[in-house]
Amino acid sequence: MTEKPLPNFIQLTPLDPVFRADPHVVLDDLRARCPVHRDDTSGSFVLTRYDDVRALVSDRSLWRDPMKAEEGATFQRRFAEQPEGVARSDTTSILMLDDPDHERIRRPLVQAFYARVAKFRPEVERIVDEALDAIDATGPFDLMSAFCVPVPIDVIASILGVDHERLPEFREWSEGVIQSLNPFRTEEQTAHMERANEALLNYFTATIAERRGAPRDDLISDMTRLQADGAPLSDIELRINLGALLIGGNLTTTDLIGNAVRLLLLNPAELAKLRADPGIINAVVEEALRYEPPVDITGRIASRELCVGGARVKPTQTFTLSLRAANRDPKVFDDPHRFDVSRRHTPHVAFGGGAHICIGAPLARLEAQVALLRLFQRFPDLRLADPDAPSVWRTLPFFRGLEWLDLRA
Repeated sequence: MTEKPLPNFIQLTPLDPVFRADPHVVLDDLRARCPVHRDDTSGSFVLTRYDDVRALVSDRSLWRDPMKAEEGATFQRRFAEQPEGVARSDTTSILMLDDPDHERIRRPLVQAFYARVAKFRPEVERIVDEALDAIDATGPFDLMSAFCVPVPIDVIASILGVDHERLPEFREWSEGVIQSLNPFRTEEQTAHMERANEALLNYFTATIAERRGAPRDDLISDMTRLQADGAPLSDIELRINLGALLIGGNLTTTDLIGNAVRLLLLNPAELAKLRADPGIINAVVEEALRYEPPVDITGRIASRELCVGGARVKPTQTFTLSLRAANRDPKVFDDPHRFDVSRRHTPHVAFGGGAHICIGAPLARLEAQVALLRLFQRFPDLRLADPDAPSVWRTLPFFRGLEWLDLRA
């Protein structure tokens, strides 16, 4: 009997209906048969074991910038467009930069952003409560559109200092720029992305100039003060990375909240633990991140010859690291396909790791903690509108989130 072929790169995204319905049907099989899989479609090594993924995301000597990938690395090279004569940091964010530019830009951004997050819980609580106040719970309602989508956008807008009357525009731009992470976007999606990118850059250009003259209590003012104090960061780099914060902070947190609510409603015994002891909320969020992370993969590029899982990897060859598969590796997590908020803690890799660990992780955790506690306190009888209805997942590659989540209260 002929063994079934290993999945290609497209079959490892939600564009494939089997993967979209249950990624672990595909990932468990791939991890068992070929945990270091050379995929010709993407021109990369696909890794699915926890130990391999964790080691590589934590290896600060590996590269992230797709400009350094070999020509045959077709997936990563899709992100390698670079105008001649323009500095790399003037065209891409820290997400795709290597040191020294990555460290130079990330350091002041982390300093200002994390200081904001540390004192932002009251504002997150206010935004979450306003969103809950606006829900019409007299009948079925879609939690994604009513709650999970607007809360993260309004939170990052508040951190940045976006005026309240401009929130509708800001939300529309946010929806557009997320397409920059979709290498298979349509012409229509590309056009929407380009319009949104231009609008956001114009907004940030004008706002940075305004804050220099009249600072406010917001992140943009914080960054202009750091620039004035000598932070080696240009306005172009600041605009690009503020935009990256927006992209990184919206869709993924939306999906984290939506996925967590769905998991708790599907696992009433776990929800009962949270109701009995709200103090376990951190563990609930971490288990949701492990079990159903918003992001499928991250990438790295070999800076030297390596041997990974028996495979020889040459410099400039690339890795596609399955965060989702690593988080359900049975050699690391007991009964990995069980959602268990009392699970013995082992660090997940939902936020990646190393120098490129997700800069928005503290804010995402804070928003999810507040959103889940407030939601289940506000609606003690919250339940799925149709418990038998299958979940409908988005098709955006490399992300996992619900199209909608219909509930009753």
